[in-house]
Amino acid sequence: MTDSPSTTDRFAFTPTHDEAARLGFVGALKKYVNFDVETALQERFDDRIAPAYTQSHGQAPTNRKEAVAAAADDRLFQLWASLTWHSQNMMWDTVQLTTDRIIDDRIATFRALRDRAEAGGSIKLNDEVVVRAPVKTTEIHRQPGGYWRETRTDDIEAGLNYTGTVEMYRQAKGMSTGKSATNDTFGRFVAGVAQRRAPDLTPTSVLDMGCGTGEQTHAYKHLYPEAEVHGLDSARPFVRYAHGAAESAGVGIHFHELDAAETGFADESFDFITSIIMFHETSAAQVPRILKECWRLLKPGGLVLHLDVPYHAHRIPLVKQVTNDWQVRHNGEPFWTGFVDLDMKAELEKAGFDPASAFDDYEAVGPAAYFVFGGRKA
Repeated sequence: MTDSPSTTDRFAFTPTHDEAARLGFVGALKKYVNFDVETALQERFDDRIAPAYTQSHGQAPTNRKEAVAAAADDRLFQLWASLTWHSQNMMWDTVQLTTDRIIDDRIATFRALRDRAEAGGSIKLNDEVVVRAPVKTTEIHRQPGGYWRETRTDDIEAGLNYTGTVEMYRQAKGMSTGKSATNDTFGRFVAGVAQRRAPDLTPTSVLDMGCGTGEQTHAYKHLYPEAEVHGLDSARPFVRYAHGAAESAGVGIHFHELDAAETGFADESFDFITSIIMFHETSAAQVPRILKECWRLLKPGGLVLHLDVPYHAHRIPLVKQVTNDWQVRHNGEPFWTGFVDLDMKAELEKAGFDPASAFDDYEAVGPAAYFVFGGRKA
């Protein structure tokens, strides 16, 4: 395969045959670790780890802290951790091969699209934005350099690398479309949830917070073509990448480098505000600030709907809590367990949402489910 993206998909992550084969191997390895090894670890926890803890402590492990202590010295758990660590390294090393080969072309394409504004979208960068922890202080997902690192003028490397990992996971799950910059399935799912929760609402102004590379933001413009759609993120390379990808796909979206807790938009600017897996990459300090900003920005009759990880302790087994705890401490997920320990309905009410309209719930996606929370403004 040669690097030849079409005119409507000039921002795609386009590995060669050999690069794609290596990505396929890494994706298959991660799928094996995340499913087969974790399943075996669940069985081992029930059959050996928990009984051994009960014998030595006089009671079974009942919470994450006790389960972590019980599993720490188990050889299968240590194997899972080692495989997770090294497969993550392999993933970033592998996507970097493709990125290094195509980065100059993609930056040139970004500049041309930015200057021509072909699809009618826009990009606004903001030198006043303060990138906050943990995005500033942590390599989230252990992405080398983190989301916000820039090493060249008009850099989009972080966005391109991130897109490559998303495509790798899709390929491993048999979901790849080959159009890595324009797959907006998750955004369409969120819009469907919004339609069920606010059937009377046809959004005219949409804000996608923490939009990252922006591919899911495309869904809102496709589904609400008359709406003005905005996406924001605090990582400048992601904002650049999101703008280039949208323009290359002919989707007119306005992207901003902004802090979700302090956007600068006028009061009551949007009737639909959303995010996808943003909150668990913020912090306990940021959560109430972001929710208050959502309340301020929401028009009367509008809907706030955020989607995030569904790993609350009452819904997942202890061994999953053990592996999640390891991800927090060793794999660039510093607020994962902190987020799921929060009472988001209470946080919404503190931010101004009416208890009668505020919600935190779960929405099914095939055999899985995601955590959704938000509310409406009367």
